[in-house]
Amino acid sequence: MDAPLEFDVSHIRLHDRPLVVCDVDDVVLHFFAPFLTFLDEAGHEFLPRSFRLTGNIVSKVNGTALEEKDVHRLIDSFFEAQERWQTPLDLAVDTLGDVSKDADVVFLTAMPPQFWAQRRRLLDRLGLAQPLLASLQPKGPIVRSLHANRALPVAFIDDMAHNLHSVSEHVPDCLLINLKPDSIVHRMAPAAPAGIPEATEWSHAAALLRAHIVS
Repeated sequence: MDAPLEFDVSHIRLHDRPLVVCDVDDVVLHFFAPFLTFLDEAGHEFLPRSFRLTGNIVSKVNGTALEEKDVHRLIDSFFEAQERWQTPLDLAVDTLGDVSKDADVVFLTAMPPQFWAQRRRLLDRLGLAQPLLASLQPKGPIVRSLHANRALPVAFIDDMAHNLHSVSEHVPDCLLINLKPDSIVHRMAPAAPAGIPEATEWSHAAALLRAHIVS
């Protein structure tokens, strides 16, 4: 199956019910923890000096920091092999399956679109058959295109402040949930905008979603 075009949401058919748009990396699937193991096998390591990959991924041989192009190459290689490395966060699969009984769930992953097929296979294998969009563009306009002007509840779940901010600007009535693992990189990440609830596990996110989409 060919991947949908990056901004093409016409293939996604929403029902007359709430919409939950959900990020994937470090929200549904572990990213940073397996990426560290991937780096180790490739002869590199991450030094937790700041909230950036470029400049903080270094060679284990001589400690030299990798250039940006080499960091991007490593990330692409990781996404190419993601089916081997990435596993779901605790309760993510069960929670999203339960939420799907009352709302449409769409995955919106910040990942190069050329790796859509690998991610589609991985999500399908886990029983997460909901629609998937892969884009490196701001998420706010995409969520707005998905939700349009429907008079129904909408929620967005992400681990990164800039994505939550983007959606807040474009879909003001959206419930925003900052769900993220307790990783060394997330501890250094910019804080989400004030007022956005933080969840460190899916049980908390599930309660927030349930109150919003059933209200």
